[in-house]
Amino acid sequence: MTETKQAAIHAYYNALFSHWGRQHWWPAQSRFEVIVGAYLTQNTSWTNVEKALGNLRKARRLTIRGIRHTPQPELERLIRSAGYFRQKAQHLKTFVRFLDERYGGSLARMFARPTTELRDKLLALNGVGPETADSILLYAGNHPVFVVDAYTRRILERHQIVSSAAGYDEIRRLFEQALASAEATPAIESKSGALDFGAAMTARRPQASCHRPSRVSSAERTALVQVFNEMHGLIVGVGKTYCLKSQPHCEQCPLQKFLPQAK
Repeated sequence: MTETKQAAIHAYYNALFSHWGRQHWWPAQSRFEVIVGAYLTQNTSWTNVEKALGNLRKARRLTIRGIRHTPQPELERLIRSAGYFRQKAQHLKTFVRFLDERYGGSLARMFARPTTELRDKLLALNGVGPETADSILLYAGNHPVFVVDAYTRRILERHQIVSSAAGYDEIRRLFEQALASAEATPAIESKSGALDFGAAMTARRPQASCHRPSRVSSAERTALVQVFNEMHGLIVGVGKTYCLKSQPHCEQCPLQKFLPQAK
């Protein structure tokens, strides 16, 4: 059964990448901006996060030093548009303090730690749940972890791959195992018939997301990390465009053919 589920996710990835191509996640100019965005996007829309990031950038506070030295009331004012601004301001302060105390304020030193060790430390921080921790690891640190969000769960439940009782880590491991094989690289074939990762990365196709290439999204990373990166972006595209919470548009969805009723 597990192998069947992995094969389905494998097929979803190839279908979505063939349809949409590269998604350019995460839209940020620095790794620290990714981390701030991962905190701010909790329980709000990305539009609201962009406003808060814009305020921080304009005030020259979108840096480790900026967050460290900005009084909390001012930080709350700058990120107010992201909602829960008091809690989020405190959580950002907590993260910078954690970075200072354990890694001398160095993201490079922090991200050099083993994935499992660092994930446990991030999850121990106030305000960091699995999705936030994995977003930081994948998008800011280029660690090979898959990010599970509400769109992921909704799509898998509707396709009867997981039940509503499935835990976050169960779904995360399912994706990681399904996408870890060489065949899971982007679905574009070379003249020899083999999958060509490099060609797929440069192919131009209609995009699911509105993100333009950024310094972070264009950074060099391993093939596996890139696959996890792309799959999460593609899943978000499906969730926002077709697999809506109410009144889903299944007929137009690239994954429609994989629905149980379609089979």
